Amino acid sequence: MKTYVLQVVIEPDEDRWRAYCPELEEYGGATWGYTRKEAEKNIREVLEMVLETMVEHNYSIPGTPARNGLAPDGSLKEVRG
Repeated sequence: MKTYVLQVVIEPDEDRWRAYCPELEEYGGATWGYTRKEAEKNIREVLEMVLETMVEHNYSIPGTPARNGLAPDGSLKEVRG
């Protein structure tokens, strides 16, 4: 199993929060929540499902492979696929 670093955007959208991954939005990598925390939880779940499907269908996964589980800036925010 590889770990990839993917950008996730979480922004306010009227009475809720919108969360999406620009690299995977065309594959369904977007969701929302009533709170920022809920949107973050939801996008993590959505991205896990999207990545699982991409792996099953042998699609190329965009993003940057993480080194030692860390993003290039040293943070540890990951979704495995």
